[in-house]
Amino acid sequence: MRLSLHAGILAALALLAEAVPTPEPRALPLVQSNQLRRLLLRSELLKKGQTLQDFAYATEGRNRYIGTPGHNATVNYLVDTLTATGYYDIEVQPFTVPSASADLSVDGVTYEAAPMTFTAAGTPSGPLIPVANIGCDAADYPAELAGKIALISRGTCTFATKASLSKAAGAIGTVIYNNVEGLLQGTLGGEGNYAPTVGISQADGQTLLALVASGTATAGLIVELSEVLTYNVIAQTKGGDKENVLAVGAHTDSVEAGPGINDNGSGSIGNLEVALQLTKFSTNNAIRFGWWSGEEEGLLGAEHYVTTLPQEERDKIRLYINFDMIASPNFVYEIYDGDGSAFGTTGPPGSAEVEKLWEDYYKNDARIPTQPTEFDGRSDYGPFLDFGIASGGLSSGADGVKTEEEVALYGGTAGQIYDPNYHTAQDILANTNVGVWIQMAKGIAHAVATYGRSFETLPAKTKRSERREVHTYQRKGGKWVY
Repeated sequence: MRLSLHAGILAALALLAEAVPTPEPRALPLVQSNQLRRLLLRSELLKKGQTLQDFAYATEGRNRYIGTPGHNATVNYLVDTLTATGYYDIEVQPFTVPSASADLSVDGVTYEAAPMTFTAAGTPSGPLIPVANIGCDAADYPAELAGKIALISRGTCTFATKASLSKAAGAIGTVIYNNVEGLLQGTLGGEGNYAPTVGISQADGQTLLALVASGTATAGLIVELSEVLTYNVIAQTKGGDKENVLAVGAHTDSVEAGPGINDNGSGSIGNLEVALQLTKFSTNNAIRFGWWSGEEEGLLGAEHYVTTLPQEERDKIRLYINFDMIASPNFVYEIYDGDGSAFGTTGPPGSAEVEKLWEDYYKNDARIPTQPTEFDGRSDYGPFLDFGIASGGLSSGADGVKTEEEVALYGGTAGQIYDPNYHTAQDILANTNVGVWIQMAKGIAHAVATYGRSFETLPAKTKRSERREVHTYQRKGGKWVY
């Protein structure tokens, strides 16, 4: 089945659901952690990783970016593979995400520019005007900015704040330059009253400031928008208590630069392999696997899923666990800091308990040292936390720099980031660490088996408030917020 027509997918799913016999859930043995873990094989992770890489390499862009044939093939593969088990109720959830392209030229010279997610479209042209300080106060924006293009430093406040103040001051375009090396890839976080807004590198920002200081610099900005149709995949066990659900998630999309086998083919495949082996068991509680699209554009798939769930359905999710980048070559073993003891950000009740579950498992069973990592908003747990849903997860590291202390625990190279291929064309199967990958997958299986049997170690179930508490994280997926 292909994703050319959404209606065709749903029709095919209905036919498959009728054709595939459903096993009697209680005829299967109740899931146990050690039994489920033993079924996980490195060869299966590698086989499925090769499948995703083949999907990417069969396309011109050699990636699995949202809306591309490589990503659509990933979604089809998940749907077909899961439906064939007969063990899950499958939902394909379509949604649209904003897509943009940007070109910036100043005095006839072209500069690399990245459109901010949720920017407005347009082709403004005019003098480039630097904004005072870092553009977090209305007083920073000079009266002469009206009808011109603002040049603003990154720092302190959100890009949405800068873009809003810029537009309010009469700017017809906004250019935000980085305060560290590299191209600034950002998001405005949601719809708003913005002029066309882009990010550029720190070096280009300094060049433009020098041009303005030496005389008038005229900028031309072209921002074009489109909407991309993409899909989440949700698979819930037909057996188990539907009033008490463990949700297990990972994102399916890559960045445009490459096939994204560690980020996040590893998490997608780890969850898929656990889901496939779970079909040999029954569960007391329902297990809901979610494969989210649009994470790299700002957690858009998970955001769409959680916000469109009725509150009574959100209340059925006792815990959400997330897996993003679990096969990093210069790895660490990280557990999200649910109790806030390391970073001060405490998850909703239940988050501390799942952190302890994995701390105990890796210490006593796997005999692998672990360390906490911060709930910093950069993966799909973010929208679940916003709605008060207990969350946790595992990671082997992304662009953090490995320390000498971590080398003493895990080996590897100090001073190098955990995945040197992060967001590049080299994020390929050959550059993953399959030993870490299988150990992380077993951590997933341990949580699925434990909570598939019982939530007794979690706080008592309560009705959550419908009020959403939006956290201002520095990142949303692959995009910076400020």
